[in-house]
Amino acid sequence: MSVTIWHNPRCSKSRETLALIEARGVTPQIIRYLEEPPSAQAILAAARQLGLSSVREMIRSKETEYIALNLDNPDLSERALADALNAAPALIERPIVFSRGKAAIGRPPENVLSIL
Repeated sequence: MSVTIWHNPRCSKSRETLALIEARGVTPQIIRYLEEPPSAQAILAAARQLGLSSVREMIRSKETEYIALNLDNPDLSERALADALNAAPALIERPIVFSRGKAAIGRPPENVLSIL
């Protein structure tokens, strides 16, 4: 089984999710998305795999950068939101795990079990 995680090693939920995956005997491909930001295309695809109605649902809206970048503007297109997340990857909700064409946000970490 192929599993990928957009991982931030400084985030406790991301570390817990990675440990949960590895405890299941799976060695995921680890993408340190802060160092290698996903493209806008990958962010749009992730939103679809997560089953979200908008990229906005995967944005960490309580971060100061969210307001600074005016991402609360309801007129922003999905592409504009994805471009913003590519430019400011710290705003991506974390971690996101991908497997079998689906994705899950590891908040709580057990959320990812449904796609493993």
